[in-house]
Amino acid sequence: MPRAVVLDLFDTLVRGADEERDRVVAEMGAMVGVEPAALVAAYHATWRDRLVRWDVEETVRILAGRLGGTPPDDVVARAGSLRRALARRVLDSVPPTTLDTLDALRAAGHRLALVSNATSETAEAWPQSRLARRLDAAIFSCELGVAKPDRAIYLAAAGRLGVAPGDCVFVGDGSDGELAGAAALGMTVLRTTEHNDTDPTWDGPVIASLTELPALLRTPAPI
Repeated sequence: MPRAVVLDLFDTLVRGADEERDRVVAEMGAMVGVEPAALVAAYHATWRDRLVRWDVEETVRILAGRLGGTPPDDVVARAGSLRRALARRVLDSVPPTTLDTLDALRAAGHRLALVSNATSETAEAWPQSRLARRLDAAIFSCELGVAKPDRAIYLAAAGRLGVAPGDCVFVGDGSDGELAGAAALGMTVLRTTEHNDTDPTWDGPVIASLTELPALLRTPAPI
């Protein structure tokens, strides 16, 4: 049976766009009446809460409140719409070669799952993305309530695919300790440097492009 493949999202399937995120949050700060740089710093400082607890509007209200702002609901909604638009842009930026690779993997019989540390606006935008119809399952930290490298998020992906973790290949850039988390469950781990050389200390196989993956999985003694 072809091996299941579990994929990270940011800096694996799409570029992370961190600088654009900061620009958008700064614009949101001006919109809700707080210091833009302070809101950017607050977003960075609360990344774990945003990944597993707060939706877009909660984030705006909570962080603006901490910075002395009291934006009305309509302004909160407008600020949230900027983050939602960014999420759609990031998902739409997926390279055509990545889509072709996912199509090739599925044609070869591999079941595919996404495991992403992502805030709610990405999960909301996902079903309309070109990526969504190419994967059999998508597990988002904001929906599950836990984030990589927690074992539960990997187990959820394997469970949705109907396979044991040891029958999965995990592909990611290495952010948030994701590679070690996958390896601890017996997944075969591949680090990708296509969009970002995130974890150069990882001692394991590395691919420079996702396009290398189908051939690797076809080898007689796969990775």
